[in-house]
Amino acid sequence: MMTVMRFPGALLFAAIGLTLHAATPVKVVVVTMFERGADTGDEPGEFQYWVEREKLDHVLPFHQGYRDLRMNGRGVLGVVTGVGTAKAAATIMALGMDPRFDLTRAYWVVAGIAGANPEVMSLGSAAWAEWVVDGDLAHEIDAREIPQDWKTGMVPLRKSVPYELPKAPDEGEVYHLNPQLVDWAYRLTRDVKLDDNEAMRTQRERFPQAPARMPPHVLKGDTLSSSTFWHGKLLSRWASDWVAYHTDGKGTYATCGMEDTGTLQSLTFLAKAGKIDLDRVLVLRTASNFDQQSPDISAAESLVPTKIGRYTAFLPALEAAWRVGHVVVEEIVSHWDRFKNNLP
Repeated sequence: MMTVMRFPGALLFAAIGLTLHAATPVKVVVVTMFERGADTGDEPGEFQYWVEREKLDHVLPFHQGYRDLRMNGRGVLGVVTGVGTAKAAATIMALGMDPRFDLTRAYWVVAGIAGANPEVMSLGSAAWAEWVVDGDLAHEIDAREIPQDWKTGMVPLRKSVPYELPKAPDEGEVYHLNPQLVDWAYRLTRDVKLDDNEAMRTQRERFPQAPARMPPHVLKGDTLSSSTFWHGKLLSRWASDWVAYHTDGKGTYATCGMEDTGTLQSLTFLAKAGKIDLDRVLVLRTASNFDQQSPDISAAESLVPTKIGRYTAFLPALEAAWRVGHVVVEEIVSHWDRFKNNLP
């Protein structure tokens, strides 16, 4: 038997209206990873400064993602992904497929705090990444059981020994952002003044590396994403080697976070579907803490205070993420007639 579906006229016209309703064009999507409490008015996480200072006053329900979205009248949309690659991938895919938004010309500014490699950068500094490398897709043998001639128990996926060549085909281990856009963002922001304080200076002086002792500044440096919050000198050495391996020596490990490869994987799929432009993606990570212990303590002792809100440069890093990222967002929005159809 054939069932004939009959819709009330009002319901039918409502459905047609939803279909015909134009999606809101977005100029910039600001991607943050966590917020500690409310979006405004309390102790901040990565999202709060953006909400308050960019006046992201319009709250948009986002039940299919981690947290409600916020937008202002200038075309800037803010999203919080949640911590870890899984939440980031799910949230960004949900946003990219949301029919309320036209993201085809949107620029994406991922802005969050990170652990810093003292061989490359200092506390409170901000690094624009050209390469984003995954630290989870791998084989692993416990370090207590690895052969004596191995540097690490981490082995590339599909390989049998650390850093085996030739590399296996990429399965999401590495993402190369548009180098011209990254360089443009760096040149635009390299003179931005970043906050410093006595606690940060004292912590920096505990490290012998010259880059670790520098005052906060803006640089170009690449990031490694891993949903495991690792810590320590030996794992930092692995991260440097891992980034170099997956980028054929072109990348320099500067920061470690937990979400960016999830975000980049979803954006890659969305670009294939024609939903976004992958050449318009930027990743900015700011140093809230070092990724390892200073020479005077153990890695375990160093991990104890390495918690959200207790990082030496927690608030200065949040400030740096907004202060540096804002310059790029403001430039794009203020000159949208130039950047809408043409990349910087």
